[in-house]
Amino acid sequence: MSQNKLVENVTSRDQDFAQWYTDLCLKAELMDYSDVKGFIIYRPYGYAIWEGIQKYLDRRFKETGHENVYMPLVIPESLFEKEKEHVEGFAPETAMITTTGVEDLAERLIVRPTSETLFCTHYQKIVNSYRDLPKKYNQWCSVVRWEKTTRPFLRGKEFLWQEGHTVHHSEAEARKETLDILDIYYDLGKELLAIPFVTGRKTEKEKFAGAVETYSIEALMHDGQALQSGTTHYFGQEFSKAFDIKFQDEKNKIEYAYQTSWGVSTRLIGAIIMVHGDDEGLVLPPYIAPNQIVIIPIQGKKENVKEATQKLYQSLKDLGYRVIVDDSNKSPGWKFSEYEMKGVPVRIEVGPRDLERNEVVVVTRHDRKKQAYQVEDVASNMENILKNMHDTMYLNALNHVNNNTYEAKTYDEFKAYIKKGGYVALSISGEEAELKIKEDTTATARVIPFEQKLITDVCPVTGKKAVQTVWFARAY
Repeated sequence: MSQNKLVENVTSRDQDFAQWYTDLCLKAELMDYSDVKGFIIYRPYGYAIWEGIQKYLDRRFKETGHENVYMPLVIPESLFEKEKEHVEGFAPETAMITTTGVEDLAERLIVRPTSETLFCTHYQKIVNSYRDLPKKYNQWCSVVRWEKTTRPFLRGKEFLWQEGHTVHHSEAEARKETLDILDIYYDLGKELLAIPFVTGRKTEKEKFAGAVETYSIEALMHDGQALQSGTTHYFGQEFSKAFDIKFQDEKNKIEYAYQTSWGVSTRLIGAIIMVHGDDEGLVLPPYIAPNQIVIIPIQGKKENVKEATQKLYQSLKDLGYRVIVDDSNKSPGWKFSEYEMKGVPVRIEVGPRDLERNEVVVVTRHDRKKQAYQVEDVASNMENILKNMHDTMYLNALNHVNNNTYEAKTYDEFKAYIKKGGYVALSISGEEAELKIKEDTTATARVIPFEQKLITDVCPVTGKKAVQTVWFARAY
C-alpha cells in the first residue's frame, strides 16, 4: 500500500484527532459553520450522506409497517410538563419562544428537543379500541437542544434525525418492537455504513428520561472513544398513564397502552468520518458514498481518451452506479488529491498510454491500491470491487473493536485499559460503582451486553457483590 501523503493540509489523526475531524468536515465540504454558534450548514455532500441513511431506513421502516408523519415544531410548556421525569431530563437543554416581537406569549412554547409529548397527545385522541392498535409512526425532522459544547454532526444545538413513536396493546408487542428496531439499526451499520455496532441495554443512570428501558447502538472511533449512535426505548405505560392513552381491549376492559420510541441522527455522519477516515481524508463506505466512482481522463482532449471516458461513464451509469467525470482543466494530481480527500470509493484513470493496451487504472480509496482492467471489463467487475471494499472496511472496523475490547478483574486493571482507549467490561455492584468510575476516569457505561457473564463475583470498585457486567468507555 502506498504511503505517499497526497493531502498535505489535513492534520494527522494521531497528532490531533479533534483537529483532524474538524479539518475533514470543512475541507471535504460536508458542512460549514453558520452565523449562530452550534448551528451548522449541511452542504450538499454531507446532506447526500444523510439522504442515503434516510433512504435505507425509510425503506426498512415501511417494510415493517411504519408510517411517516410530521408533528409541530413547538410544544406548549404545560403539555411538556405532563411527564415529570421526561421534563427533568430535558429542562436544561430546552429553547423557548416567549415573544412574537410584538407581544409576550400567554404561554411559553418549547422548540422540540424530542416529540414524545406531541405524539402522546395525538395518540390520546385517536386510540380508543384494540382495533386501532398498533400505531407505528415515524417522523423525519430536526430538533433543538441548547448544548454548551458543540462539534459538527456529533453534538449541535440543532440536528437532523428520525424519531419513531409507537403504541401497542400489549407489553410483549411493545418490547418486541423496541428490539426489532435495534436490529434494523444494527443492520444499517453492517449493510450500509460498514460499522460494527455494539448493542445492549443502558444502565438506569444512562437510560432516556421517562423510559423503562433504553437500548443503544455504540460505535468505536479510531481514537478509542465510543459514540452512542442510536437508541430505542421501551416506555411501558409511563407516558400512556401521564397522557391518558387508553383503549378498550377484546374483553371490553379499559387498559393503558404500551409505547416505544427510537431514533438515529446526523451523528451517524460523524461516526462514518471517525471510524473509516485516514490522514488523506474521508474514506466513505461504497454503499453510502454520494459519488461511488469518479472517472478522471488524463490528456482528456485526445479523442480516444474522450471516447473511452464517455463509454465507461455511460456503462456504469446504466448499471445504476453513482458515477461522475472530472474533465476540468485542473491537473490530474490535484484531482487525485481532491477525490481522496472526499473519500470517493473508486477512481478510474483513463490515460492514452493505458488505452494503447485497451486498459484503464482502477484505484480503490480504502487501501489506495491500483489495478489495471481491460476497458470492457470495468463495468462487469464493479459490483465485486464495491462489495470487497465494503466487506474489508467492515472487517477492519470489527478488528478495531475486537482488538480494543478488554475484560478487567481489578480496578487498577480497569483504569489502565480505559487510559488506552476502547471498551472495558467490568462486573459491578450497581450505580454507586458507575458514578465512582465516571468521577475517577470520565468513562461512562455504554451498554449492558445481552449475553451476561460475571467476570468477578465481587465488584472491584465497591467491594460489594457484583450483579451485572457492563461495558465502559470514554465517549463523545
